[in-house]
Amino acid sequence: MKTIDDISFAGKRALIRVDYNVPLNEKYEVTDTTRIDATLATVNKILKDGGSAILMSHLGRPKGGPEEKYSLKHLLPYLNELFGTEVKFAVDCIGESAVTLAAGLKPGEILLLENLRFYKEEEKGDVGFAEKLSKLGDIYVNDAFGTAHRAHASTAVIAQFFPGRKMFGYIMGNEIRNISKVMNYPRKPFTAIIGGAKVSGKIQIIRNLLDKVDNLVIGGGMMFTFIKAMGGKIGNSLVEDDFLQLARDTMEEARKKGVNLLIPVDAVIADSFSNEAQKDVTAAGEIPDGWLGLDIGSRTIAQFRDIILGSKTILWNGPMGVFEIPSFETGTREIALMVAEATQNGAFSLIGGGDSVAAINKYKLESKVSYVSTGGGAMLEYLEGIELPGIEAINR
Repeated sequence: MKTIDDISFAGKRALIRVDYNVPLNEKYEVTDTTRIDATLATVNKILKDGGSAILMSHLGRPKGGPEEKYSLKHLLPYLNELFGTEVKFAVDCIGESAVTLAAGLKPGEILLLENLRFYKEEEKGDVGFAEKLSKLGDIYVNDAFGTAHRAHASTAVIAQFFPGRKMFGYIMGNEIRNISKVMNYPRKPFTAIIGGAKVSGKIQIIRNLLDKVDNLVIGGGMMFTFIKAMGGKIGNSLVEDDFLQLARDTMEEARKKGVNLLIPVDAVIADSFSNEAQKDVTAAGEIPDGWLGLDIGSRTIAQFRDIILGSKTILWNGPMGVFEIPSFETGTREIALMVAEATQNGAFSLIGGGDSVAAINKYKLESKVSYVSTGGGAMLEYLEGIELPGIEAINR
């Protein structure tokens, strides 16, 4: 894996694909700087070497051309503050402004290009567009793991124009290293905790994990598809009837492979999807009509605890219940605390997927787990065993 540690950038212009797709408020101020902050180490390494940095990214989903609310110029005040220097800005990512500013860039300087998606060619993976971007820099650095699963012009296609001069930044390097550590070299016992709303969104991950894990913990809304597949009564709980047979097949496959598949034995139920709803706790397969399961119960939490605390490698993707609603956050919070405790006891833990990351952040446990992935969709595809275009293009 070739990373920016492998070369010196002295006198070189590094063209860096970053993921600055960040939320802005009505005043166009950045409300969550996490993705921007994560690029600091990569940019600083390049500048410290005596190189210059050209940053390119997308923001939002502009429809067929420039839109004020999606302009990357709104990020400049924060970038100036973060990098401690005035970041130059090209009003067009491939036009005269970009060419002139890139050509005149001095060591230690930073240039931000306008939103790549103002050109439809970006998402189409247009070779001509990628070639125009490539002419702006001497070395290509991909540091946008969150878009690594997209074969877009700036994330994959562009790499062909930098033979021997393409590499991963620190974000990409860390993501690949940590996910690979879990998926390819786990210390045993290896436990995967898979939650979330639907089986359909996670079935490929589950099938891929069955060849690797010792324990597979199921939670969240998807548990009711498994419970119904076993003949349980789930009331009005979320279920995917089209996936009942697939759930049965998965349970059988786990049995044949000797994987300990843990499905919740009790559930916190409610008579409506609301914090003020009437609540009760029942066996997971005995939910009355008119009620729906919104969290795992205390017996399940106790059962999961023994497994998680006995693990040496833990992968967590997806919440155990509707943790955004205080009445139904207990399961997710307890799992988060267990993963943190196991980590403190020596386990390696990887947290990935938007909701799991949100839960770890909500309970302020980021520093108590081993690694928190920055890529939602990209990480999910990686866990499914799919080779990501953004990674493949650098390794090729």
